[in-house]
Amino acid sequence: MVAFGKKLKELQIQEWKGSYIDYKLLKKKVKHYAQQDEVDGQNREYVLRDFSLMLDEQIEKIVLFLLKHQGQLATRLSGLADRDDEYLSHGPNHDSIVELREAYREVGRDLLRLLFFVEMNAIGLRKILKKFDKRLGYKFTSYYVKTRANHPYSQLRQVFKHVGISAVVGSITRNLADLQDVDRRYVSIYDHPNIHISDPIIESIKAAEKRLLNSTDFLHYLGKHAFIMQDELPSPSSEEHIVNERYHFMSLLLNLVNTFLYMVNTYIIVPTADDYSLSLGAAATVCGVVIGSMAVAQIFSSVYFSAWSNKSYIRPLIFSSIVLLMGNTLYALAYDLNSIYVLLIGRLFCGLGSARAVNRRYISDCVPSKLRMKASAGFVSASALGMACGPALACLFQTQFKILWFTFNQDTLPGWFMAFAWFIYLLWLWLSFREPPLEKEDIVVQHETSGTTVEIGFSEPLLLDFGKNDEDEQQEDDDPSDELSEDTREPVTSIMSAYRLLTPSVKVQLIIYFMLKYAMEILLAESSVVTSYYFVWSTNNVAMFLAFLGLTVLPVSIFVGSYISNVFEERQVLLASEIMVCLGIVLSFHTIIPYSAPQYIFSALLTFVSAEVLEGVNLSLLSRVMSSRLSRGTYNGGLLSTEAGTLARVVADGTITLAGYWGMSELLNITLLPSLVICIATIIATSFTYNSLY
Repeated sequence: MVAFGKKLKELQIQEWKGSYIDYKLLKKKVKHYAQQDEVDGQNREYVLRDFSLMLDEQIEKIVLFLLKHQGQLATRLSGLADRDDEYLSHGPNHDSIVELREAYREVGRDLLRLLFFVEMNAIGLRKILKKFDKRLGYKFTSYYVKTRANHPYSQLRQVFKHVGISAVVGSITRNLADLQDVDRRYVSIYDHPNIHISDPIIESIKAAEKRLLNSTDFLHYLGKHAFIMQDELPSPSSEEHIVNERYHFMSLLLNLVNTFLYMVNTYIIVPTADDYSLSLGAAATVCGVVIGSMAVAQIFSSVYFSAWSNKSYIRPLIFSSIVLLMGNTLYALAYDLNSIYVLLIGRLFCGLGSARAVNRRYISDCVPSKLRMKASAGFVSASALGMACGPALACLFQTQFKILWFTFNQDTLPGWFMAFAWFIYLLWLWLSFREPPLEKEDIVVQHETSGTTVEIGFSEPLLLDFGKNDEDEQQEDDDPSDELSEDTREPVTSIMSAYRLLTPSVKVQLIIYFMLKYAMEILLAESSVVTSYYFVWSTNNVAMFLAFLGLTVLPVSIFVGSYISNVFEERQVLLASEIMVCLGIVLSFHTIIPYSAPQYIFSALLTFVSAEVLEGVNLSLLSRVMSSRLSRGTYNGGLLSTEAGTLARVVADGTITLAGYWGMSELLNITLLPSLVICIATIIATSFTYNSLY
């Protein structure tokens, strides 16, 4: 992958070269501050003031250029409006309409150039702020955003919110729509906001504007849940060609099915885990260990599967299927063997077969960028569907019979069913999966940069005037030592290297992820024990309740992705979701006697839905503040978030089992107390890093 400084130089529009952020100068200044601080220390106030002044000047340069070109576009649109009135006053004429339409499209192409200019500078500003915080540890981003973003004369808002550009976008869209609607089927696009205007320029403008607004839709919101890193900048065509060669639809489908089956495998035993434990002579609260043993093994399996996927995809998937087949068989046999230890070993085997790291890695490395968001959304949808189907399937197993020496009942049928499912999947995998070719490390990418081109697409920004760089100039601009220090996209090679790249903002987001997974696991894993104790619910009641919670994932994602995330900033949604999770936990405590089912259902629904909303926003912000070096390789951002979430599940399940020693009457409050403490801590931590999430 190419460092941002080099990509900025390659992708910038050459005639606007002097108006871009001087990323190289700012990067050298940060390096100078860091070196001086190591030698003799520096006055903190001086560094903040000096670098703030440099950034203010850079932003002012960008904004003045932006306003100048906005004015030029507005002048051209005003002239076209006069021509429009003149042509149409003599009645519709095909030639004049075609001429006007092409003129508006030409303005649209120039607007795309300007949108791409703003996008490149916004990314550069975010990166240099993150670099400053990492190298000097001053929390400069929080200070700078707090003092600049809400100031009445804020120029920072012009860059990140691009005030004024929307009016130009609206003018071009409206006029092109009017020229398409010669018969005047509708009064205006404002009267029909949902009408589809099939013009490639309009679609490209909408896509570029959406990227700038950090806007989203249902598909993109779901994709963020997967935490599969998306490229901030377009990849060279040669790199995209390599990815296209590695892509195979059936192989992608098999990865999504693996995700679905694993989530079913995780939650299919939850409604009956307490009964199974009792039938083997253990306490009902041992269900926490039974459920959590799968997560314990997953902590280790995530690492070796992530490393294995550097060399192959089909081999770890085959290994995963075999281990899961064995684990589920042992889980089912534990009943006839009357051994809680066989039961636990079976669940440990299931955890050792967790190939979610491989599934994520395949989507990240082998799916073309134009399909990657859809594949990421499919990954999340498969997980949500599996989470809902697991408990629902448990409702179908309310029977008991024997075949030879094997007992089939509500406790063992989940194991037998999943063993059979993994056997069928293994056969399908063996027959249909196509191993993609390994990436070559020594590929040298050559760029064809002649002429001015416009790439019209729905998800990629405009690529314009790469320009041929003189070889000597390129060598002069490159600073190898500085590039390797931060901007290199080479993946990290150890867990300690990955940890050193975690800024305070990243650490806070990982703690938030730990918190929400802990709260969700406490809710789900102890549901059968709590509901049977307080409300005497049957296995069917518990299974339907858990299935209902799982089915809320997609509707909530539709609402948040289509509306909430377009109205509010992600950091606002993040903080509000944390508060709602905290409120749900508080309402779950047994403080009113008797403890009622409506109270439990309402508080559980509030906690679960708020945690789902929080997860999507949290992972989206995490992908934005995390170092680009963690986008690929064994120790990637997806692995770190998976480990944080898995560790949370392990701690939660262990808490349930330990709390059982205080008796069933105290189980609920004891397990909820750590959730409340961690949640309050994350709210405080979010408040301290709030401005760095701008």
